[in-house]
Amino acid sequence: MFGTLVVGYDESEPAVRALDRAAQLAEKFGSRLVVVSVAPVLMPGPRGGGGIDPADPPARHREELAHAQDVLTARGLEADYVTAVGEPAEALVDVASERAADLLVVGTREPGLLDRLMRGSVSRAVSRHAPCDVLIVH
Repeated sequence: MFGTLVVGYDESEPAVRALDRAAQLAEKFGSRLVVVSVAPVLMPGPRGGGGIDPADPPARHREELAHAQDVLTARGLEADYVTAVGEPAEALVDVASERAADLLVVGTREPGLLDRLMRGSVSRAVSRHAPCDVLIVH
C-alpha cells in the first residue's frame, strides 16, 4: 500500500510524532522510509557569510538524522537519510518526487500569527504541492 514513505524531521516535538507515525506505518506495511532534514539556505549578509553548501550540511542536520536513525534502528527499521537544502516545504516535496513517495509525513504545530505571516505553514504548503498523499500528524 505504501511502498515509500518520506518523513520530514527536525527534532521538534511535531517532527518526533511524525517520525513515530511513519515508523508505525513502515512496520505495518513493510514500507521503505526516507527521513529528510532540511537546511534552509540563508542569503549572504552585507558582511559576507554565505549560504549552505549542499555537499557539506551543517552539523545540526547530521545530528538530527543520526538521532532519527537511532530511533528507527531501535525499532528494527532501516531508512535512507537525506539532508536537503532550501525552503522546507519545497525541499520535502522535491525529495518526495525524486523518491516516488507514496506518502509524505510531516508534523504540525500551531504557529503564532507572526510566524504564519512571515513563514507560512510547512504542512499546509506540503499538502498543496506534494506529488503524493500527505499525512499531517497533529
